[in-house]
Amino acid sequence: MTRIHPLATRILAPLIIGLVSLFLASPGWAAFETRAKAAYVIDLTTGTVLLEKNADVPLPPASMSKLMTLYMAFEALRDGRLQLDERLPVSKKAMSYKGSTMFLNTSDRVRVEDLLRGIIVLSGNDACVVIAEALSPDGTEAGFARMMTERAKEMGMKNSHFTNSNGWPQAGHRMSVHDLAILAERIITEFPTFYPLFSETEFAFDGRAPQNSRNRNPLLKLGIGADGLKTGHTQEAGYGLVGSAKQGNRRVLLVLSGLATESDRAEEAERIINWAFRQFVEKTVAKKNSTVASADVWLGDVSKINLIAASDLKLLMPARSATDGIEAIVEYRGPIEAPITKGQEVAELVITRKDLPDARLPLVADRDVTRGGIVPRLRTAASVLAQQLLGKAKSLF
Repeated sequence: MTRIHPLATRILAPLIIGLVSLFLASPGWAAFETRAKAAYVIDLTTGTVLLEKNADVPLPPASMSKLMTLYMAFEALRDGRLQLDERLPVSKKAMSYKGSTMFLNTSDRVRVEDLLRGIIVLSGNDACVVIAEALSPDGTEAGFARMMTERAKEMGMKNSHFTNSNGWPQAGHRMSVHDLAILAERIITEFPTFYPLFSETEFAFDGRAPQNSRNRNPLLKLGIGADGLKTGHTQEAGYGLVGSAKQGNRRVLLVLSGLATESDRAEEAERIINWAFRQFVEKTVAKKNSTVASADVWLGDVSKINLIAASDLKLLMPARSATDGIEAIVEYRGPIEAPITKGQEVAELVITRKDLPDARLPLVADRDVTRGGIVPRLRTAASVLAQQLLGKAKSLF
């Protein structure tokens, strides 16, 4: 049974809320505690944020910021501004970087594909600069860093500012773990052709650096579905990781920053991935084309429409749960004014979960509705005016 309660008596578009009884499980779990200075964990399949800690604080990202250089390189490959087999020169600036490198020198001309693998697997600081100088509007790494900052803002990354292409410690070079998650999700979803590169565990470029040929991502070797993305470490930043794993239909993305040791990073990442997959399950709230509620129509050739699920509506819930049902809410601005197109999104099913963000799932109209003639329009107006005068709320069953 669905009860619709008008919250306002204005003729034009009051907010309507309906209570819908859904037999969903009540949460029965404790919030996860992490040793990371900052953390962000999201179930990408449902868009559910599972853990946030200092998520929007700008922090030194170390080599995790190389993901932004990679993203812009992938965009250039997609747009035809770079080619995988194209060979790029190595500048003195690129060769001068220390830390993790591909051991490039100025006599090299390196294939773009090798540079990408060198950045992903070897965390090559020099490889990042080669890419940066090739794509920079003025041919410099600093110019590319400005491009990175501008592009990040366009992508909704509000707490990111870049001063170089590789995360080398430098004043003002900052990203939040939330921004890193936004970036990682874009890489996964927009570049499925290139994403398998992130699961490579070894890359022996030209036999130059046998001591730096293995991927540092501790999740890749665990057999838990991990397939990316990037580690980071400097003295200032501590140990960090942008990691992702897929099990069945679910994909989980985690970002950690500020851990004290390499072993802490490995242990914490494994703990969080296992927690995210074991403590939460995906449940179907409503089947495709099922009716969730009804809504009044304003000035249409019919007075009501059904609000239906355009596809299976799925929700992430704690695996350990009680048997009690919870009440969800249907929200829409109504009466909904005609004309209405079948399949048009006109309402939301809002479900509140303890310790998790509210879930908002779309509901659509089950039919086309044209504007009615003068008689139904007068009838609708008279009905609404009568409700205003009498102050009566309807119940829809």
